[in-house]
Amino acid sequence: MAERRHSSVVEVQREDDGVLRVNDDAMRKISLTNVNAADEIAEAREAREKEGKLTIGDALKLYPKAIFFSVIFSTAVIMEGYDLSLMSSFFGFPPFKNRYGTASDPDGGKLITAPWQSGINNGVQVGSIIGLYVGGIISERIGYKKTMFGSLVLMIAFIFLPFFAQNIQTILAGSILCGMPWGVFQTLTVSYASDVTPIVLRPYLTSYVNLCWVIGQFIAAGVLRGFFTVTSQWAYKVPFAIQWIWPVLLVGGVGFAPESPWWLVRKGRIDEAKKSLLSLVRTSSGVPYDVDAQLAMIRATNELEMVMSEGTSYFDCFRGIDRRRTEVASITWLTQAFCGSALMGYSVQFYERAGLDNKNSFNFNMGQYAMGAVGTIGSWFIMRTVGRRTLYLYGLAIMLCILVVVGGLGCSSSTGASWGAGSLLLVYTFVYDITVGPVCYSIVAEIPSTRLKIKTVVLARNLYNIGGIINNILMPRMLLVNEWNWGAKTGFFWAGACFLLLIWTFFRLPEAKDRSYGELDVLFENDVPARKFATTKVDQFAGAHTDIVENADSSSGKNLEKGATAQVEFKGNQ
Repeated sequence: MAERRHSSVVEVQREDDGVLRVNDDAMRKISLTNVNAADEIAEAREAREKEGKLTIGDALKLYPKAIFFSVIFSTAVIMEGYDLSLMSSFFGFPPFKNRYGTASDPDGGKLITAPWQSGINNGVQVGSIIGLYVGGIISERIGYKKTMFGSLVLMIAFIFLPFFAQNIQTILAGSILCGMPWGVFQTLTVSYASDVTPIVLRPYLTSYVNLCWVIGQFIAAGVLRGFFTVTSQWAYKVPFAIQWIWPVLLVGGVGFAPESPWWLVRKGRIDEAKKSLLSLVRTSSGVPYDVDAQLAMIRATNELEMVMSEGTSYFDCFRGIDRRRTEVASITWLTQAFCGSALMGYSVQFYERAGLDNKNSFNFNMGQYAMGAVGTIGSWFIMRTVGRRTLYLYGLAIMLCILVVVGGLGCSSSTGASWGAGSLLLVYTFVYDITVGPVCYSIVAEIPSTRLKIKTVVLARNLYNIGGIINNILMPRMLLVNEWNWGAKTGFFWAGACFLLLIWTFFRLPEAKDRSYGELDVLFENDVPARKFATTKVDQFAGAHTDIVENADSSSGKNLEKGATAQVEFKGNQ
């Protein structure tokens, strides 16, 4: 016998109050698939209202465990930031160049040729692309926690290759293999952070991923600066060995982390999802918390997306309303690659080709990443009041101006112009890491539907990686004296790319600040223009002309809402 239905869809007369609501067909489908939809929606509405009123102070008291485990997951990105910065800096590091160099440097010694530089950096990107796609499939099947744990173990094994490398070919192989778990880290970090934290903390914990990048880059710069006077093989072997620190430390923390409650709900493991939610909060904090209501909100959002979306495959990311969400997430992440940030990754060579000596180039490199850390932390304070879209727009506009000036200084051969270009790159780094750098992770984590989040993030990050491959082909040729030798004039090229991205951002990037996942679902379902996302009022728990209410003859004995004018009956499979 079918389970008795306690909920019904009723038609309601609504005034034109300017509130955007769920499509009526979606409400009918939810009523058909969930016999207790009315109770669940009531609890979900209560949870959303409470979460919307939650202050940062109360969230810090209530969610210390969620913050801790989110930080544990995201800290894995330090490894990627460290290694990518390390390899790019190694290309200008005398002990490494002299050991693995394949050509003579006009300034003396050896150098790593542009094809090998591109090959090694692109090897990381290729490995990451493989890791992203495979990780997106595996994590949806076995969960975030097990996927992360396995990737850390693989990372420990793969580091042996570059550490014991006897030639440049082995360095390339190690880069490809290490790139695979890094691809997994890129996906799971932002996805896990956005799943386990409330709306008020979400921008900080997702943008923390950018800080991890900067920390990794800063450590790499500091390590290389510390070995600047060392000429033996340990000048580059010790930096490689330091990579073992992170996975060894993180394996234990990930082992104790709770699984994402959103993933558990998608798998129908409701009791485990409830336990996961409880393990993410401190119930003795004194801040009211209703785990059943929170679970109801997750279930309601999941059910809403089930009736709005076709499925959960990679192909579904390009169907219906999810096509636009995939575009936004993908171009947002591509912006990081094509806004001129490639200059930061090749900063040592940039400084040298701009006219600075090797020692001052590495000093500037350290200062650059210190500015990046300050910028990322500063973004946390700005994001409390300023939206993601606004930060992206202003950030791109300011970086565009800086890149034009850097390119202009490159037209001069004076020492002052060289120092000016180097100093402006520090300012550029600060602007990038207070706007585009950290905000990107918040946008990419919030824009996708929860059911397609992992796969949307995979596609978005892979577009970024493709952009990285293009950068790795272009940048060495732009900077090396035996190639194009543009020097600081490279700024003109990236200024043009930055201008195009600024135009796209103005017309296509929506505002996700203070929005729940369900509210974003409704905004995308109704094809709201990007510039109106911030001002549109949304009710994710009611239909445009319908409501799901408790049956009048149910055991609770409650009556239908007064707004109901006629009950709508549906036939079909549950």
